[in-house]
Amino acid sequence: MPSNPDWVQNLKPSGPQGSDLLQQERNQSNLDVDKLAEFLFTKECLDRQDNLLNILRAEKVFEKSQNYFNGRNERILDALSRAKRLRQLSVQHAWTQEEYQMANELISEPTPYGLHASMFLVTLRDQGTPEQHKLFLEKAQKYEYIGCYAQTELGHGSNVRGLETTATWNQEDRTFILHSPHLTASKWWIGSLGRTANHAVVMAQLKINGKPKFGYNTMDNGFLLLNRVKVPHVNMLARFSSVDPQTGKYLRPSSPSLVYGTLTYVRSTIVMQAGSVLARGVTIATRYCAVRRQFQDRDAEGSDTGENQVLNYTMVQIRLLPLLAATFALHFTGKGMMVLYHENQKRMEGDAGKASDTDRGAGPEELHPGTDLLADLHATSCGLKALASTTAAEGLEVCRRACGELSARSVLQGTAADNDTTRILRHFLARQDMGAAFDVLTSDTDLVAAFAWRTAFLIFEALKHRDEDKRSWNSLLVDFWRLSTAHSQYLVIKNFHATLDDPMTKSSLDPETLSLLHKLFRLHALHTLEREASEFFASAATTVRQIQLAHTKAVMKLLEEIRPHAVRLVDAWRFPDWQLDSSLGRYDGKVYEDMFYRASELNPLNQVTFDPYPDSGILVRRGERETSRQRVGRDSKL
Repeated sequence: MPSNPDWVQNLKPSGPQGSDLLQQERNQSNLDVDKLAEFLFTKECLDRQDNLLNILRAEKVFEKSQNYFNGRNERILDALSRAKRLRQLSVQHAWTQEEYQMANELISEPTPYGLHASMFLVTLRDQGTPEQHKLFLEKAQKYEYIGCYAQTELGHGSNVRGLETTATWNQEDRTFILHSPHLTASKWWIGSLGRTANHAVVMAQLKINGKPKFGYNTMDNGFLLLNRVKVPHVNMLARFSSVDPQTGKYLRPSSPSLVYGTLTYVRSTIVMQAGSVLARGVTIATRYCAVRRQFQDRDAEGSDTGENQVLNYTMVQIRLLPLLAATFALHFTGKGMMVLYHENQKRMEGDAGKASDTDRGAGPEELHPGTDLLADLHATSCGLKALASTTAAEGLEVCRRACGELSARSVLQGTAADNDTTRILRHFLARQDMGAAFDVLTSDTDLVAAFAWRTAFLIFEALKHRDEDKRSWNSLLVDFWRLSTAHSQYLVIKNFHATLDDPMTKSSLDPETLSLLHKLFRLHALHTLEREASEFFASAATTVRQIQLAHTKAVMKLLEEIRPHAVRLVDAWRFPDWQLDSSLGRYDGKVYEDMFYRASELNPLNQVTFDPYPDSGILVRRGERETSRQRVGRDSKL
């Protein structure tokens, strides 16, 4: 592709330069970026990321310059090439699972092996017996089997009990017959099923003697229909539930939540991933808004101050800085969820194969001491997944709008309940006539308690509507959705506060950094409180005056205090430019130079010369090769 002439290449943006503006931003803050990054991810993790980045950047297949311009076919073939090379590198360098996942995150797009490496392998590992590990897991780990996770159907999603695909036990030859009785039973939107996977974990309704037993652009989503397909008895993953091949008797799991292990794991990771994805968008938007200048500050002294940085406007700060706070809140909550998940997995180790003991009188907790925790994890992860996904999706749209119309080029592409809920509800019932009005403006403990109180109030209201008013389940769904959101927001606030209150945190960070994180915590909590003001007021957790002061005094003051540190705070996420692949989010601030380079030097359309005249049958001139659409009216007179 021809380069621009020298005089164009020598042009520079008008001053001040973006690199100078970002350096100015970093100079006005004393935040120790390296210390905060190590606290978020550990030094070992950051060093591992640098090492992986060097490996990936040396491989031509991972080059990203054409990502923006390629169509669907090119994108998915590139993704398959990258997935294959990533697997080869994983073997060559003996990467751990964590290193493989980190390399995937650096590539920053899903690959056709994504569901294999996550849901398929995790399901085989966590729900398979030792015999099944030898038969299936070992081959899957070597990528001799490429798998996917087939749960969602054309007519059903999260409601596992509503799935239409059946697995009927045939006692005569001791096999299962898999069948799709209706069109809506088609396994649908299954990542990797379209062209890549040759094996699948299939969720189906188990039938014995006629009775059921319950127990992206770079992704080739596919569908699956089964016409009475026979599979051996051993193909039913049987760590927690099984069918006795001799008697045909169903051996149920000690807790229904055990079969949701894979989904619980995935939902737990989604919470942390949502924080990371949102942090990428916030990083891009914050850096760009620090470089971009628009209009003059009307209150600035003198008339020659020049245009103001967009990030200096409070209307931009109120959109971006609460999202910056949310990234840390989701990160700490995600880490807490993963700790609980792994703790539960350890507690259940050694319990495989004991489900049949339930029929001999042993209780579920005796057999699986982690089942109560898993039930809590399952319920909590449902609510947090929804909240985290919504926060990230809506937050990225806010970031896009904060960047203006240039954002496309920037590549910004159930009721939960935990053990606290019972305690909160009891506390609420004991104090409901006293009125709450927590001191949310000065006390962190009261701020967290106000979120708990609001949750308890919504639980109490939902129970009252159900038990006293006899309202139908369907009529209460909006109430339950509000309750789930409230409880999930409470968990995020509680986790953020608990992280800052942890002695390990206080010993790991200097007082200035700790103070800044504390301001982010209060900004996230008070901004959320302000948005959900009606529920806090209705529950008597706060007064109207407190809500007013939360905005006019507390939130606006926090924006002012956090603003000087915004660029260093996003730097602490340590996203390499290669990972962001964004003109607007460049670490060095050379926004306009990179945008012009990509548009003028990398766009393949620059090599094409159109024939613009309507009476001409030619679409492309100058010897360009014609395609089936490059000539109009070839056989007609114009």
